[in-house]
Amino acid sequence: MVEALGVAVVGFGWMGRVHTQAYARVRHHYPHLALRPELVTVAEEVPGRAEEAAAQFGFASTTRDWREVAADPRIRAVSITAPNFLHREIAVAMAEAGKHVWIEKPVGLTAGDARAVADAVAKAGVQGTVGFNYRNAPAVEAARDLIAAGEIGSVTHARIRLFSDYAAHPEGALTWRFERERGGSGVLGDLASHGADLARFLLGEITSLTADTAVFLPERARPTAATAGHSRAAGGEPGPVENEDYVSCLLRFASGARGVLEACRVSVGEQNNYGFEVHGTRGAVFWDFRRMNELGVSRGTEYQDQSVSTVYVGPGHGEFAAFQPGAANAMGYDDLKVVEAHRFLRSIAEGTPYGATLPDAVHSATVLEAMTRSARDGSWARVRQDG
Repeated sequence: MVEALGVAVVGFGWMGRVHTQAYARVRHHYPHLALRPELVTVAEEVPGRAEEAAAQFGFASTTRDWREVAADPRIRAVSITAPNFLHREIAVAMAEAGKHVWIEKPVGLTAGDARAVADAVAKAGVQGTVGFNYRNAPAVEAARDLIAAGEIGSVTHARIRLFSDYAAHPEGALTWRFERERGGSGVLGDLASHGADLARFLLGEITSLTADTAVFLPERARPTAATAGHSRAAGGEPGPVENEDYVSCLLRFASGARGVLEACRVSVGEQNNYGFEVHGTRGAVFWDFRRMNELGVSRGTEYQDQSVSTVYVGPGHGEFAAFQPGAANAMGYDDLKVVEAHRFLRSIAEGTPYGATLPDAVHSATVLEAMTRSARDGSWARVRQDG
């Protein structure tokens, strides 16, 4: 017997659309899932946007006030894809109302916000999933298994990069993303949060770090109307960019390995250049999001001049088999969110967490907090191990 599960989406920008599409597709790829998500309500304060979403995707109702979602008994699970400054208030209210939460990173503006949401979810006994989608790539999961099995020996050092040009245009609008009060940290929350999660997912706990940050476009024009995504605002009133365009960070892991994490949102010529290189005493593993279904692997006993092989992920890696029947058939970004939706719904059905959880979000936020502290003080900063 398949049980219907009423779901809502709060915030319908690009990410709200991605969550909605994942709900629509999840049972196509996971037909044995015990729950069938039903789109009950979409909440969006921008006039007309919720109605457009309902017409396109079939939500039963719309609202401009997310509090109506918390009070609605038809809704048992909520996707929170609203701006960062609303994450804590919305997520805590949903958990206290007994609703399961699928929330986008960085789960608020601070590590304290992430802890508050994690505590509320734990206290309410509901499930909480976080949008660290890159760890869901079958190649990333394969890399983790390979590293854990000792295929490249003991990890010595790694580099994690997240370069993008989404904020590179000087006419990019001064939206909430560039404000401390509503966006929190800049590229730290947007991209380095993923990097911190990938580092821990692949290599274990980060114990200390030292970071440097910079703002390269210090002023932008304020938008004169509602914005979506990364809109432009030529001619608007100028205002200051309050958070970071760039971060570089040296990492030390509990294992003794060393790492470099670098992220930038204004990298002209870079479009979603996300990936990692992990080196060990007997080999290495390489992944590039732009070639998401490939993994570069070097292993053996040659050490010097040792070759690198390209491995095309297939049904034996991660969740690949739910999407494609054979190796080298490509998966895409939206598929990673379908994986995430499946793990969220499976967590609800079985009462056991699957995938990235709120404690993972707390760990990532704690690393970002240490980066901020280190960049401010110009020194090494310890990372809290209690999350």
